[in-house]
Amino acid sequence: MSEVLSQSEIDALLLALSSGDLEAESLETKEEKVKAKPYDFRRPQKFTKDHIRTLELVHDNYSRIISNYLTAQLRSNIKVRVESVQQITYEEFIHSVPNPTVLTLFKMPPLSGDILLETNAEFVLRMYDVLAGGSGYKKPKLKELTEIEKNLIKVLNAGLISNLKLAWEDILDVEPEINDIETNPALNQTLAPNEPVALITFTVEMLNTSMLMNICIPYLSIEKVLDKLVTRYWFSDEDEDVNRESKTKVRKNLDSINVEVSSVIGRAEITVEDFLMLNVGDVIKLNSAIDDSIEVYVEKQLTYMAKPGLSGKHRAVQVLEFIGEDVNKYE
Repeated sequence: MSEVLSQSEIDALLLALSSGDLEAESLETKEEKVKAKPYDFRRPQKFTKDHIRTLELVHDNYSRIISNYLTAQLRSNIKVRVESVQQITYEEFIHSVPNPTVLTLFKMPPLSGDILLETNAEFVLRMYDVLAGGSGYKKPKLKELTEIEKNLIKVLNAGLISNLKLAWEDILDVEPEINDIETNPALNQTLAPNEPVALITFTVEMLNTSMLMNICIPYLSIEKVLDKLVTRYWFSDEDEDVNRESKTKVRKNLDSINVEVSSVIGRAEITVEDFLMLNVGDVIKLNSAIDDSIEVYVEKQLTYMAKPGLSGKHRAVQVLEFIGEDVNKYE
């Protein structure tokens, strides 16, 4: 911004100009060059860094989930990890995948439109070999899949896609469902070539080899929920509904946990000889009086002091005091 002159300075400047002491040309100022960032309208950047980071976190969790799923299905140690998350155009994605490959089109309401899972032919043929009784170690000959192979791979990919529900549950309650399977990527024209997509690339290590798997999420599918792809949204203290929902989930999970609770009315010490001579009807004197409080243990940890009694026809205790260290800490 240029400097603002006072009235006295303006008068002095006009006087210098009229007397010839100052040339008008010397007052010209150089225009500041505005720094411009190049923008390619053919490849608009729709996803922010925060969106990409959130997608990476979600699918990093997804990679661990499907590692367990594939290990159980193929009875072999399989590791899956996220290799990269980037924004590209749909045309670039289609041109980057090999032919033949397996493109699984699926929907994931409330996201709109089709999402793609790409598993290359070597990956699916090795899985098919294991499921059909083979070892899967021999490198398969790439060929067009038969209908039997397609159906079996469709079942396995359905399991991969269904696990997205677990990975997305902290953001959205999604319901993945398969639409179709295509083996020729050139024939799949579900989006415009210049449509921006988020491409999540996974590395799958199985049977002494490493292969790639991709999930392609169009911007149009995720546009309506972009505000939830911001990590601050997950931890916002201002969103009472989110906090209330989180507390409800935590309480629901805690309610299903069983803990062992036991109470000790009293203790006694007797000799081995007396123990061997015990008969039905004998009385063992405890070290506590009838009106003394008793100890209550939670998972073998002394937690409460209580008073014994009855609740209806059941024996019960009435809690008198919290004495557990952990309980006092959090109370």
